[in-house]
Amino acid sequence: MGNGTATTDLDVALEKHRTELTGYCYRMLGSAFEAEDAVQDTLVRAWRSYDKFEGRSSLRSWLYRIATNVCLDMLTAGNKRARPVDLSDSTPLAQAALSPRPDNTWLEPVPDARVLPTAGDPAETAVAKESIRLAFMAALQHLPPKQRAVLILREVLAWRASEVAELLGTTVASVNSALQRARATLAEREDRGAGAAVSDPLDEEQQRLLERYVKAFEGYDMTALTALLHEDAVMTMPPFDLWLTGLDDITGFMTTLGSACAGSRLLPVEVNGLPGFAQYKPDPEAGGFTPWSIQVLEISDGRLTGFHFFLDTKRWFPLFGLPLHLEAEPDEVEEGR
Repeated sequence: MGNGTATTDLDVALEKHRTELTGYCYRMLGSAFEAEDAVQDTLVRAWRSYDKFEGRSSLRSWLYRIATNVCLDMLTAGNKRARPVDLSDSTPLAQAALSPRPDNTWLEPVPDARVLPTAGDPAETAVAKESIRLAFMAALQHLPPKQRAVLILREVLAWRASEVAELLGTTVASVNSALQRARATLAEREDRGAGAAVSDPLDEEQQRLLERYVKAFEGYDMTALTALLHEDAVMTMPPFDLWLTGLDDITGFMTTLGSACAGSRLLPVEVNGLPGFAQYKPDPEAGGFTPWSIQVLEISDGRLTGFHFFLDTKRWFPLFGLPLHLEAEPDEVEEGR
């Protein structure tokens, strides 16, 4: 009987760390699904070897050591996840073609709730949000796996160098050196840090911008949409490697190859520490609306600088806990008659 209680207590103690470990593994791996697999593997390993845990470190740092080893093993294949903008030049609209690449090419979106602890210091929460934004996540992918672990543990999670050295089985000097190299690599890539100007929580101007965006997008009003976009705005659509930049190419695409999105509905989602929407487009066969994309928006200086449409709805909508069909509102049904 006592043993059963101990097992339950251990399950509860391990489970408490799931969200923060998922956030750590997501930053390491760039994939929401791989992160969840890595955390599951970490908790199973911890459960099996708990009798060997001697309590010299906290349970939390022991779990991070296991999770780091799991992630480093997963990264030995050398796969770096990327955004379309990291892999090729933008495509002029006249040459736009939709060619998909395999899932493991792409940096994946993640619901905030799965990777960000709910309570805590507002300053820590802001850092945690910034560190899952797409631009920062893409920059992390350029670091070798051990440097990535050092940077996340030191800069995002605020571990001391001595704690990181113990976790990695190395020296403080080696940790400090890895951190310097990692910072230098990130600094080189900071010019691509779109979306860094999103405040947390969103300020009034940003809230209004999003309201105007929803109205323009649902109304498929290209004039209104153009007024909200930065002149160098970028639009991406993983799993397609195509990406577009500039107002004319973006709105041109939306009214030609993307014209089936007219009449869409947008539901707000919290994704990658940024504002986002679940986009449902009209379903001519079943009526109502069918899932089309998870949109992640980047904002800077009161304009939209990036909007990223993640199109693999069979994977993303269940991950975000979203329905796979929306009924039409009664007035929409009336209009359709």
